Amino acid sequence: MTASRQEETSVAKKLGPGLITGAADDDPSGIATYSQAGAQFGYGLMWTMVLTYPLMTAVQLVSAHIGRVTGRGLARNMREVLPGWLLTLLVAILFVANTINIGADIAAMGDAAQLVLGWGDHGFTIFFALLCLMLQAFISYHRYAHVLKWLTLSLFAYVAVMLVVHVDWAAAAKGLVVPRIDGPQAIATVVAIFGTTISPYLFFWQAAQEVEEVEDHDGARPLTEAPEQAPGEIRRMRIDTFIGMAFSNLIALAIIVATAATLHVQGVTRIDTAADAAEALKPVAGNFAFALFAIGIIGTGLLAVPVLAGSAAFAVGDARGWRSGLEYRVRDAPGFYGVIALATLLGIGLDWSGIPPIQALFWSAVVNGFAAVPIMAVMMVIATRRRVMGAFRIHGPLLWFGWAATVVMGAAAVAMLVWR
Repeated sequence: MTASRQEETSVAKKLGPGLITGAADDDPSGIATYSQAGAQFGYGLMWTMVLTYPLMTAVQLVSAHIGRVTGRGLARNMREVLPGWLLTLLVAILFVANTINIGADIAAMGDAAQLVLGWGDHGFTIFFALLCLMLQAFISYHRYAHVLKWLTLSLFAYVAVMLVVHVDWAAAAKGLVVPRIDGPQAIATVVAIFGTTISPYLFFWQAAQEVEEVEDHDGARPLTEAPEQAPGEIRRMRIDTFIGMAFSNLIALAIIVATAATLHVQGVTRIDTAADAAEALKPVAGNFAFALFAIGIIGTGLLAVPVLAGSAAFAVGDARGWRSGLEYRVRDAPGFYGVIALATLLGIGLDWSGIPPIQALFWSAVVNGFAAVPIMAVMMVIATRRRVMGAFRIHGPLLWFGWAATVVMGAAAVAMLVWR
């Protein structure tokens, strides 16, 4: 991308990896976790979203910087600073966390379809898993992501709920600014919120997408090789990431408020099924609440499952030195697509585990909360290494917030283990 083109690019055109990452962050796991938080604790955990916004933005910016500056994905950069066994361990942690998340997402998509049609059960789960595989193998993700992003607009229904139901705004304001944790279950929910908001798969995905931005645009090169491109590219990444993460967190806040104002006040404090979660949309959708909820779950699932499987494949492929990228054909990157297929097919097994899909989504977020901590710590080491980042190693507020996010995630995970 030339300097003149950068100057002419509108704000809308600057939105790319960060916006898609933000949209994918509100996946079925996120919807379930935020719904459970609002139903069980009312407005009491809204402060977590205020805390996570600057932290998640910093972490995603660090990921983006690593990818754009070096022209390599996270795992390939990790090879520069980690012994092989440790890199293998971190990639294995990511693969397991992503597989659990994929399984929970596609099971929830099947459950949502069954909720509307009244039949299907495991069949829909298998269908959505195979659909995601076919889309990734034969259609450019960037092409169909533009279509799927329109389906995520159904999430704005939660914003509409806030406008038509009675919201205790005083309690909401208090929950937004006054941290409160009441017992072990609240700690687990906080870890789940952190895990679904600051998810390790998103780190690998955004870095990989920045690498593909370099490969897809004529004249674009890693910033270590073309420092003159840095001002425009860093500005683009900031705008893209700040807006993408803001979209993600505003929708999350809307889900918490909507479920607090509907389910919690009715005494519904545990969500086990898709029908339970869909009840929050009845004030605006009435008899169509189940259908609207299903559109949101299926739309965000179709957007997020490729990100989950793709990020695992980028991590494994980069760690092994394979050719990796969704723009490649299957025959040109067989190892990369093999990891995608393996993660997706293993995820199907979760549908036969007997765990209710909504609870599976919640606990997959908890797993992500634990998995993110060591990966974030290594990312911060990479981002500050002159040997890797050259003159573009991070410093100042981005460095402080990146380490703060790592410490906060670690503290929440430890608190969950010791506070029983």
